[in-house]
Amino acid sequence: MKKIALLALLSLGLLTATSCKKEPQTSEKTVATGTNSIEYAKGLSLYQYEGYSVVKVTNPWPDAKEGFTYILQEKGGIIPDSLQKYTTIAVPVQSVVVTSTTHIPALELLGVEDKLVGFPNTDYISSEKTRARIDAKKVKEVGKNESLNTEVMIDLDPGVVVGFSIDSNNKTYSALEKAGLKVVYNGDWTEQTPLGKAEWIKLIGALFGKNKEAETLFNNIKKDYTEAQAIAKNATKQPTVFSGAMYQDTWYLPQGDSWAAVFLKDANANYLWKDSKGTGSASVSFEAVFDKAQNADFWIAPGDYSSIKELLDANPHYAQFNALKNKQVYSFALKRGPKGGFMYFELAPTRPDLVLKDMIRIVHPELLPDYQLYFFQKLK
Repeated sequence: MKKIALLALLSLGLLTATSCKKEPQTSEKTVATGTNSIEYAKGLSLYQYEGYSVVKVTNPWPDAKEGFTYILQEKGGIIPDSLQKYTTIAVPVQSVVVTSTTHIPALELLGVEDKLVGFPNTDYISSEKTRARIDAKKVKEVGKNESLNTEVMIDLDPGVVVGFSIDSNNKTYSALEKAGLKVVYNGDWTEQTPLGKAEWIKLIGALFGKNKEAETLFNNIKKDYTEAQAIAKNATKQPTVFSGAMYQDTWYLPQGDSWAAVFLKDANANYLWKDSKGTGSASVSFEAVFDKAQNADFWIAPGDYSSIKELLDANPHYAQFNALKNKQVYSFALKRGPKGGFMYFELAPTRPDLVLKDMIRIVHPELLPDYQLYFFQKLK
């Protein structure tokens, strides 16, 4: 469990379908001449026209060699002949199955959580609002993301399945498409910038005919994020920070170009591995981490540990770090859903403004004196 939570954080920073008409990215041309409404997300494009929209997902998984194009058709909308070859989805959709907890906040923010009819492994969902629908048997368990229950999915017959995949081996989604279901890949998790991840709310908005609402929500998040970033620039010093924790004989920590590292940079903190190249996690020895981080000011996101005692029980050598001695260790693990899911993994990609404010409040408390930490808490 600790490995899963740790690696999920680091990969954040806590699936080949024939009917989608895959296209090589290197030769793919813009489908139409409209203006792309996407500003930050690198793997998503959205072009709106009278009666329909064109959605292009160009990075559904890391190092993808193909992208996907979807046509979202409004009632009475006429699709040009040149776009007929692509998967067409009638919008607004009236029911949906999503496959990642990161999709849940977008549904709720757009007020369409009542359209959710299925989810794989519902125990991972933390939101009180959606958990109430699960408890009321309004959201069905549909198996695991890599092996969805085809029979249950066909019986639910959702207007769209919002899927995600770690690579091009997607037999489950291919089977669903052959059965007539519409699958749209969501690549939000491959984005490496906070606002890039958050902007995928516009995909959910487009599926439900709520483009304007999604645009407004994202603009508010962007405004709050950039304002917090500007506040952080007023700091007169850059406290030193390290992250991650040991799993077996290896310390896993975010690389310098990762999502997690960007937050620390934007909070005007000195992340000690900021110069490491890569967007995932680095595997480092305890000795190497200790040599660089022994005197660091803060230890942020030490896996899924929820107390100092848990940390020391796992590895008594952690006691040698000044951040632990000074009780400057902060974790997202204290905020969990009723079934144990981490709110951070679920909500943070959609609300990076809250993550950034947490970071600023931790490393520069004088800049946000009245702000209450949302995801992270000091370990006791």
